[in-house]
Amino acid sequence: MEINVEERSKKKEKGKKYMSHRFKNAVLAVLICFIISNVEAQSKKPEKDSPEKVREFFVASLVKIGDPVLTALSNNQLKALMPVEKSPGAWDERTHVTFLEAFGRTLSGMAPWLELGPDDTSEGKLRAKYIALAQKSIHNATDPNAADFMNFVNDKQPLVDAAFFAQALLRAPKQLWEPLDAVTKENVITALKSSRKIEPYNSNWLLFAGMVEAAIIKFDKEEDANRLNFGLTKHKEWYLGDGIYGDGPDFHWDYYNSFVIHPMQLDILNLLKDKNSDYKKDYETVLNRSRRYAAIQERLISPDGTYPPIGRSLAYRFGAFQLLSQIALWKELPKDIAPAQVRSALYFMINNQINAKETFDKNGWLQIGLYGHQPNIGEGYISTGSLYLCTEAFLVLGLPATDSFWTTAYQPWTQKKIWSGQEIPIDHASK
Repeated sequence: MEINVEERSKKKEKGKKYMSHRFKNAVLAVLICFIISNVEAQSKKPEKDSPEKVREFFVASLVKIGDPVLTALSNNQLKALMPVEKSPGAWDERTHVTFLEAFGRTLSGMAPWLELGPDDTSEGKLRAKYIALAQKSIHNATDPNAADFMNFVNDKQPLVDAAFFAQALLRAPKQLWEPLDAVTKENVITALKSSRKIEPYNSNWLLFAGMVEAAIIKFDKEEDANRLNFGLTKHKEWYLGDGIYGDGPDFHWDYYNSFVIHPMQLDILNLLKDKNSDYKKDYETVLNRSRRYAAIQERLISPDGTYPPIGRSLAYRFGAFQLLSQIALWKELPKDIAPAQVRSALYFMINNQINAKETFDKNGWLQIGLYGHQPNIGEGYISTGSLYLCTEAFLVLGLPATDSFWTTAYQPWTQKKIWSGQEIPIDHASK
């Protein structure tokens, strides 16, 4: 039967309306999904989390990072279990240095939290577990007969991580040094002193030598005065102004003022000023400069918790903000920076990075990257152990849960304020 032209036209028009209706429904469905997902995202914004939840996140994140290292090392299995991922341009296999990196850096970042000691709270019981693991790890890392005995002497890199280990001991003497048996204490001092054979580069590395000697002063005797003081003296010369030091005589746009230069000067001088009043003026000078650099760091964190990917060692992730965390821990923040805004900024930032896809491998070990897994971002010296410097962002956990840092309600940080139209204090340089 033939269909006349008019009927064909009607059917064609009907088909068009049907397809148009389906298209509109599809667009509407996509729009609804977008709105729902956006609402869900808004409801999950971290500023809505209570201060108590934020601390729980900090503790859980630190434990997630540090547990594989300390569990394996406490069982003398770190060398057997830890994968050694290298950057594409790795200098060598890195297996002779990566394990001390993982150990020293993990312990340095965890130390202030561990130093709070055990108590009857759930967090206190968790600390008790990791204090015990840390003490066993220290024993195994420094016992020449242990499977996980660390290299403190071969190549130059071990000086760096002997310093982070020494820094951990200075940050938590009651939990990481005093309970050790006599043999382990002797092994620790022997290991630290053995790193003296490594000559530091004429850069921030001078402070690594100084940090090792500071621990020897604290826990033993016969420090090498030249290695102790030379780095402090050179950094007086290398100060450039406005809270910034050169890395050596030259300026570098990177985060080494926070990775090493400010925190290690502070920890060394904090010890020395109590033993010799001649260091008190130097301590105050460095502390004032550190306050200024902490203020700069707080302003670097964007409204969405990101920061500029500038300079080398970006694979250390949020460890780039060690100094801000340390100044908050020491309650030395500039007066126009509220502790709660620092907590909120660090929370946003760490939340972003730690939850990025493939930050960890399937067994919970960190992988190279700034945001997720990005092996190409690692320099030739970067391997799995290097990445554990990120724990330094958690120094603020050394403040007890009852401290106002952890109990005050959410406050927006500087960039969060100004990019939402709020007023902020005028920023001023310092000498």
